[in-house]
Amino acid sequence: MPQFDVYRNPDSETRHRIPYVVTLQSDLLDRIEQHVVAPLRIASDDSVIPLLRLNPLVVIDGEKFHIRIQDIATVPRRMLKSPVANLSSQREEILAAIDFLFTGF
Repeated sequence: MPQFDVYRNPDSETRHRIPYVVTLQSDLLDRIEQHVVAPLRIASDDSVIPLLRLNPLVVIDGEKFHIRIQDIATVPRRMLKSPVANLSSQREEILAAIDFLFTGF
């Protein structure tokens, strides 16, 4: 399971506002049953104000989303079916957001 692959949100209750999740953990840890993911929240959702350094903007199939780094979670690998995109091209921005969450820098 490549790092930064994007999957459909396996949780049917939150899928309407968080349609996707992105895997954050290294490919080297692929055998671990639980995978660390961050939700991709629809950018036009005005109920949440993003912090651009913490919530990078990404585009999937022409729609804009903010990665909610502060909402990272784990999900069982078996729930992440087929990837719909990969955000490796935004690797530096995503890693900077993770670093900002934990170090403030």
